[in-house]
Amino acid sequence: MAADDISEHARERTRPMRADARRNRERLLEVARECFATEGVSVPVDEIARRAGLGAGTMHRHFPTKESLFEAIVLDRIAQLVDEARALAEAEDPGEAFFGFCRGMVERGTESRGLAEILAGAGVDAKARIAAETGRLDRALERLVERARESGQVRADIGVNDVRALLNSIHTAVEHEHGDRQMALRMMTVICDGLRADRP
Repeated sequence: MAADDISEHARERTRPMRADARRNRERLLEVARECFATEGVSVPVDEIARRAGLGAGTMHRHFPTKESLFEAIVLDRIAQLVDEARALAEAEDPGEAFFGFCRGMVERGTESRGLAEILAGAGVDAKARIAAETGRLDRALERLVERARESGQVRADIGVNDVRALLNSIHTAVEHEHGDRQMALRMMTVICDGLRADRP
């Protein structure tokens, strides 16, 4: 009997999420992102559920702790960036694909960066999952850098590590100077000018 119970439990864990449950989860993540971006991470999870039009029980079924909600937002954002980078990997204009992707990362990156820093003290599993997704993003970004470099639109001495460091420097500077999205985008424009290959 115990073996049957365990088997049933395993099937339950691997069973695809129902459409309504998936919609509820996506709605909670959407509202949480909005709340954290505009009001900071102190917004209670029950309040997020209320604003999403759902009950506290629904919130806690999907995200038992606030840290699990933070983790889900970070993983979801990184996964979206990976998908975008991969979709741009064969773009007709490699330079525009690369620079456009970097601008998009800066526009939306502050939220995920802040949550990732909060999760720095999270458990091993959470760190491993975030590290794995970040590795996927690095590989997708590296492909964009390579294509832009090979097309002659990005300097030959620029690699993905340089780009990642520059993007991180924007977020650090904006946080230090209490800047905003517009400040970040201005800095990104300056950096993009510096990354472009010299043209005759």
